[in-house]
Amino acid sequence: MYSLWVSFIIGIVEGLTEFLPVSSTGHMILAQALLHIPEEDEMMKSFEVVIQLGAILAVVLLYWRRIMRLFGLSDDVKGKSKGQRLNLIHILIAIVPALFLAFIGRHFIKDYLFSPTTVLIGLILGGVFLIIAEKQQPAITATDMDQLTYKQSLFIGIAQCLSLWPGFSRAGATIAGGMLAGATRGAAANFTFLIAIPVMFAATGYEMLTSYKVILSGSFLFFGVGFIVSFIVALLAVVTFIKLVSKLSLTYFAYYRFVVAILFAIWMAVSK
Repeated sequence: MYSLWVSFIIGIVEGLTEFLPVSSTGHMILAQALLHIPEEDEMMKSFEVVIQLGAILAVVLLYWRRIMRLFGLSDDVKGKSKGQRLNLIHILIAIVPALFLAFIGRHFIKDYLFSPTTVLIGLILGGVFLIIAEKQQPAITATDMDQLTYKQSLFIGIAQCLSLWPGFSRAGATIAGGMLAGATRGAAANFTFLIAIPVMFAATGYEMLTSYKVILSGSFLFFGVGFIVSFIVALLAVVTFIKLVSKLSLTYFAYYRFVVAILFAIWMAVSK
């Protein structure tokens, strides 16, 4: 069994990076390489699924009122009906492209794209995309996610497909895609976190069904520590990012990605 410190560290990495535009999958692959954990380790693959669930639940907790409104279960839904244009159709439009592409290409993605080298490429390309979104953003038409149109939701959904390349970042792709569609960073970020819930539940649910035997045979304490750490850190990360997103340019995250890519490339070259 791996040390609980490994569970703690990977849990922090997942919770901190899952909803930031820096790529959680990429960081976990890189972190495991630094910890000398084999890429093909089945228990660690199952562990990643479990701690992603912890990160998802953090977002559910933060957005539960909005989720209730989407399903018409909130007490104040009638009072907000005029101002609230966002509905389940927006969500479906935004999640279907990536889910469909992930399903038909799942074997190729797992077999050929999950490696430190592809992550480095994804970090760089994703960083370039963030800069493009900041420099080329069109006139803003949505300052809140309730102002997003179906067309903008579709554009964000198509942009989300880029995140199927490990290292590109789902949050980065969708926030940048939202900005290029005419939304503010804040509106794009909030919508990104909301659509992350069904996307990640679908992906995590599928992975848990295919690897439940490994999960059940693993250490409850090892999985439990990672789950709790991921939940708490993700909660803090999302709250902090939402407060900063209107002031903090995505360009800073792009520079961070470039630095990580360069440092890790050097480490790979030296460790050979």
